[in-house]
Amino acid sequence: MKTVAHVYPWDVVGDPAAAQRYAELGVDAVALAASYHTVRAATPLHPEHRLIDARHAAFYLPVREEAWQGKRLRPAEPSWVAADSYRAARDALKAAGLPVYAWTVLTHSSRLGDLHPDVTVVNAFGDRYPYALCPSNQDVVEYCRTLVEEIIKVGQPDGIILEACGALGFVHGGHHEKTEGADWDPARQKLLSICFCAGCTARYEDADGLRAQIRAEDQNVELPGWVADARTSVAADLRKLLVTRIRELAPDIRVIVHANSDPWATGPFATVAPQVGVEVDALVAMAWPGPDASAPNIRALRKIAPDTRIAGYVLALPPKPADGAAMLAEMRALAEEGVEEFHLYHAGLASAARLDAIRDAVSALRAT
Repeated sequence: MKTVAHVYPWDVVGDPAAAQRYAELGVDAVALAASYHTVRAATPLHPEHRLIDARHAAFYLPVREEAWQGKRLRPAEPSWVAADSYRAARDALKAAGLPVYAWTVLTHSSRLGDLHPDVTVVNAFGDRYPYALCPSNQDVVEYCRTLVEEIIKVGQPDGIILEACGALGFVHGGHHEKTEGADWDPARQKLLSICFCAGCTARYEDADGLRAQIRAEDQNVELPGWVADARTSVAADLRKLLVTRIRELAPDIRVIVHANSDPWATGPFATVAPQVGVEVDALVAMAWPGPDASAPNIRALRKIAPDTRIAGYVLALPPKPADGAAMLAEMRALAEEGVEEFHLYHAGLASAARLDAIRDAVSALRAT
């Protein structure tokens, strides 16, 4: 039963005790952010700071001119931590005996979306989502491919985790979200996540008719099958391209994909329906809502990928309690649903009490 703790480079860089602290959690590996979106992150145990304000999406490896020259989309380096912080953190973690997986956020970048709005998701009403790059556009595909190539070549990880391997949609968006009062249920949110950028429109049999259906705001709208086929193919094409390229460059590393069984799923856990289409080592299912709420998706992923390891994304932060016994109970319940691996979010953001809870849960899980 593998366990993986998530951290940011700045959790490790500048803190000589950090790598050993994470090793003492008893986890099998660390997921270290190599490419990540905007975030304001607490660093409760760091000796030099208490907050990091990552003001835009950034690449935590060098942005090498020879790799990115001539490409329309290219990542930015951070100003809030050293430009090559990924490798510095990686080396410290590996020196402590921890394998390092490159945690790679692909299509979530408000910075690139602001600079290149034509490659972002646009809904049926013409509203653009600047944080959401749409991989139906070749520039976005090329950006994602170059990103993973550079992570493999320069970062040399022991594994790679692909997050947002597909289009983002209505949810998981902007700062200071103020959309709750519209009372849009999940069905409406899915309709608002259907993209009408130039790349997606070219995939639809009747883009104008589809747009009109959604704009009519009929709560009972029935979408034809070709809509789902077009939407799932966007994620499938990107997933197949990236995983195939990773296998070519580094056939022995673990390849892990954040996944959702729902054919309409967008965001960090993009759809893998109706089939994964390429061999991966694990699919990570969102499990923050708890075992009962997460079980249907886990079971559906098992049907989609019966021979693939299913991992559960477990929350160690509020509103969950800092309670190792409660975390262990959650993990055991998920294991009963078929989860074989746990990705723990997030060791760098966790207080000392929460790290104790993670350590206690991992230790007890290993003992069973």
